[in-house]
Amino acid sequence: MADSVDKNMIDKDEYPQTAEIENRCVHIIADLWHAPKSWDTVGCSTTGSSEACMLGGLAMKWRWKKKREAAGLPTDKPNFVCGPVQVCWKKFARYFDVEIREVPLRGDALGLQPSDLREYCDENTIGVVATLGVTFTGIYEPVADLAAELDAMQRDLGLDIPIHVDAASGGFVAPFVQKELDWDFAIERVKSINASGHKYGLAPLGVGWVVWRSRSDLPEDLIFYVDYLGGNMATFALNFSRPGGEIIAQYYNFLRLGREGYTRIQQACIDTGKWLAEEIRTIESLELVYDGNGGLPAVCYKLKEGKEHGFTLYDVSERVRMRGWQIASYPLPSDRQEVIVQRVLIRHGVSRDLISLLLDDIKRALEHLQRNPVQNSDAGPTFNHGAISEVKVNA
Repeated sequence: MADSVDKNMIDKDEYPQTAEIENRCVHIIADLWHAPKSWDTVGCSTTGSSEACMLGGLAMKWRWKKKREAAGLPTDKPNFVCGPVQVCWKKFARYFDVEIREVPLRGDALGLQPSDLREYCDENTIGVVATLGVTFTGIYEPVADLAAELDAMQRDLGLDIPIHVDAASGGFVAPFVQKELDWDFAIERVKSINASGHKYGLAPLGVGWVVWRSRSDLPEDLIFYVDYLGGNMATFALNFSRPGGEIIAQYYNFLRLGREGYTRIQQACIDTGKWLAEEIRTIESLELVYDGNGGLPAVCYKLKEGKEHGFTLYDVSERVRMRGWQIASYPLPSDRQEVIVQRVLIRHGVSRDLISLLLDDIKRALEHLQRNPVQNSDAGPTFNHGAISEVKVNA
């Protein structure tokens, strides 16, 4: 793996085995996600999920465009429908001239709901983006229910709208610890999926994956064939030159850990998250928003409503930072932006002992703030990677 860090994986003629290993990873992931012909599907590595999302979005746009052109219909107003998404989708919309229809949260909803689709989808909708692990809370959006509603819309309205699943975090969690969940290529309407290898894929930073259900779901127009240093090769990633080390490391983890190893690791994360949620539930001033069940190994909570606390979660963030922790506080997306939450994401290496230390410091921070109410606090939102808060410890 170390020998591959300075190797340019795009030079597939000089380093053919790097290309072979990337291809093997794609087929392993396609099989994990129940592609009908996993050995013959298509996908690629990327620098992360942001690039992978853009490739999935471009494929949706091109398929929609070709279908519209074949029918003699205009192609100047494409849109896609989503719930609360990571900022990469807003970048995709702006960079590639696609309207983003981000459905606001209604009632107690924390993500996109099937009942939202008829209001927001139309003949110009290139696709629906469902998120497996919503950035703000950690929940999974109901992919199977969204697909069922789109099936009904096709019967009623004649709209054939595909789904792209943004599984940046959940793509390497759900297959191992939520095996009964329908969310992937087992659902025919799901045409592409992305995931971050460097999140729950356990690879080093700088690798993501995008896989299409079948070869026909990646438009040929998006594939470029180039002669590079004596070799002719196909490329459809946005980036060109990239180090090969992360891909080698991903393949190593697949072989070394296998399904059993990934299951053990992800289940440990889930169990730790659920334990933390039960402990948070006992804290009088806090109220759970997401308890770690059915989604990512995470906990999301807010201050209990209907009570004057004399401080905010921003103040709690400031207090725990003094102990070396970084837990971001931020508002939920519209139309629930009045709700301020904190989120703790459990990753590999965050043990029960470590999370117990965090819990103790959260309790100490709350006790201090209850004894010393904050007047006119200027504490505010902190950077959180598009609203993801992870447990971090100062070295």
